Amino acid sequence: SGQGLCVGLAPNRFVVASEPYGLVEETQHYLRMDGESLAHADNPSSRGQVVVLDAARAGEAEGIRLVAYDGTALSLGSHNMLTAEVTTRDIDRGPHSHFLAKEITEAPRSFTKTLRGRLVQSGGALTVSLDESQLPRRIVDELSSGALQRIRVIGQGTAAIAGRSLANLLRSLTGDRLRIDALPATELSGFGLSLDMSDTLIVAISQSGTTTDTNRTVDLARSRGARVLAIVNRRGSELTAKADGVIYTSDGRDVEMSVASTKAFYAQVAAGALLACAVAQALGTGQADDRTQLLEALRTLPEAMHTVLASRSKVADAARTFATSRRYWTVVGNGTNAVAAEEVRIKLSELCYKSIACDITEDKKHIDLSCEPLIFVCAAGLSGGTASDVAKEIEIYRAHKALPIVVATAGEERFSAAAAVIEVPAVDPRLAFVLSVMVGHLFGYEAALAIDALARPLRQTREVVERAVARGGQGSVLLDKVHAEIGVPATRFFDSLATGTYDGNLEASTAVRVVGMLRTVMSANPLQSYQRDFGKIATPEALLDDLTAALTRAVDELTRPIDAIKHQAKTITVGISRSEEGLLDRALVKAVLTAGAARERLTYGVLKVLADLDAAVSQVVGFTRYRIEGDPASNNATVAIVDRGGISRDLQSRVDASNALRGTKRRIAMSQEVLVARGRRDNRTVILVPETKGAETTGITLLHVLFHDRLPAGVMKQVLAGYDNRYERLVDAVTETEAAFREDRLAEVSVADALIWHPD
Repeated sequence: SGQGLCVGLAPNRFVVASEPYGLVEETQHYLRMDGESLAHADNPSSRGQVVVLDAARAGEAEGIRLVAYDGTALSLGSHNMLTAEVTTRDIDRGPHSHFLAKEITEAPRSFTKTLRGRLVQSGGALTVSLDESQLPRRIVDELSSGALQRIRVIGQGTAAIAGRSLANLLRSLTGDRLRIDALPATELSGFGLSLDMSDTLIVAISQSGTTTDTNRTVDLARSRGARVLAIVNRRGSELTAKADGVIYTSDGRDVEMSVASTKAFYAQVAAGALLACAVAQALGTGQADDRTQLLEALRTLPEAMHTVLASRSKVADAARTFATSRRYWTVVGNGTNAVAAEEVRIKLSELCYKSIACDITEDKKHIDLSCEPLIFVCAAGLSGGTASDVAKEIEIYRAHKALPIVVATAGEERFSAAAAVIEVPAVDPRLAFVLSVMVGHLFGYEAALAIDALARPLRQTREVVERAVARGGQGSVLLDKVHAEIGVPATRFFDSLATGTYDGNLEASTAVRVVGMLRTVMSANPLQSYQRDFGKIATPEALLDDLTAALTRAVDELTRPIDAIKHQAKTITVGISRSEEGLLDRALVKAVLTAGAARERLTYGVLKVLADLDAAVSQVVGFTRYRIEGDPASNNATVAIVDRGGISRDLQSRVDASNALRGTKRRIAMSQEVLVARGRRDNRTVILVPETKGAETTGITLLHVLFHDRLPAGVMKQVLAGYDNRYERLVDAVTETEAAFREDRLAEVSVADALIWHPD
């Protein structure tokens, strides 16, 4: 699936983890397994590895035995053993209340570290210097010669958004020299792969380097001939081992602990800008002065980011004032600010637990102003007519009772209709979106704090109940204590509820439940009120249990933990497998598709069998495609030849004389399984492949094939295991009369005979 697996060597034990970060508390030394390389270049079944660990030699390299999936023993030496470049000291929250606040504050430093050593003075002008490990000469030459004609930037989530900024800069600097696009990795692996991608450079962006969706897509693209560059934060991560060149963000060990990624985004933007300029330099496209201006803006951008951080109190005021009362939120931007809007939308939704729309600024009035949302407008760097047009849009928002909060360049006075304007320094318009993002990150953090603070009076009320219960005593006494102490926090909750403060985040049913329980407990006769209002037998214990449950539900709806996010992990270790993509590369599968069989008519099971048979076939010499009409189980089904190729053109077919579906073809149509057979008259070997639509067999593709005479025992085992469960059936047949089955004898068996032999 693209996920890594590492075996760490710790004293007297092995530690298994998906990445080095899971090992460093125990050891710095580890083996990284390789699930993609072939032990034998001509045998696809040798892809993948199995590691066997010997408990008697735990923690020692000698206690590890490594074998390929086909059983081939693999050598294990010092070249296999790696040393982690990260340690636990890389993780420290410092004086900040949350890792997220620390990481936003560190963003300018991460940006600067990414530029360090790569942004250099040459001849009085700034240029980009990327060494062989970052931008290999081979890739530069292929870009210059035209061998690489397309650049596709991929990632998931925030990394994909950073990729869009890279693609924008590449297009502006290289013009129409290259075809450039940015898309989620899953979109490329699902819909954008071609059999030959040798003209494509993939730029894969990932904070962790272990994002399964990205890594699997890289594997699939590489297997089709694509070159790969990686922009990644973690040294020693899985993605770095898959790439031709790696540009580390920051110093390659700039650890993020908050699930919501922030400083990594800024570093990815910096790395992407450097790569865009380096590619433009290599191609000689664009104006040198224009690149120099962009690079100078990159160098000074961290200073502007510090200025934005200094305005955090104003962002916090806006968040506390507006974030809690509106249930519906949206983020808008245009131009490069559309990239900012996408990134801000991600952080606001992650931190504040909201499903948030993201639209182009001018398009918003055509979509959902009817819900009167809070609208976060990314408008940094806008000027001239565009700024005037956006100002009109903001007036429209406000006229329709929406609540626009605008990020604008300092001194811009056209956005007075906004509920709040947060100013940022003037920078190069191509990079101004970065400051929109930074304000958005701060707003998301402060908004999450404001929403979480709404739970404070409810938490205090629940603490009163829990303290009373912890002290013990009779139920009626407990109820009296609670009645006497909850007045202040409960009243604070009632007042805020009445002013609409909770409208944006507390479900109506929850609010009704909490209010009902609090008023019951605070009434002159709580038990009588409880029984009357809720229809339950009233006891102090039942009343307090229901009050606690109502308060807990409300607290859960309002709690925003900031660094952790419900239903989400920092490192996504599950994702796409694109399992069939690995099958479509096999020559036998390609032969069936080339013959004219539609991909959607071949089930996964059929593809899998063909892929397993691939190692047994030396050549496909012809094909015949048949169309089947009617129910094969009846006597009325018919078969007709649709197309022929290769030696099949010169062969006579029984179908030429009679179109009745019978014999082997009827068997295939009914079983819908692949069959290897030998012609009774001509002794030719064939593979019959069913084509299906739903439960109906619509056709058969017959391949005329030549099999290898013999195969190595391990390969032969894989072939027989993948087709008709032949290996197990062969073992059963032999051990019926023999004491043991010698697997090594498989190398002496005719491949065709083993596949066509009938165990029954």
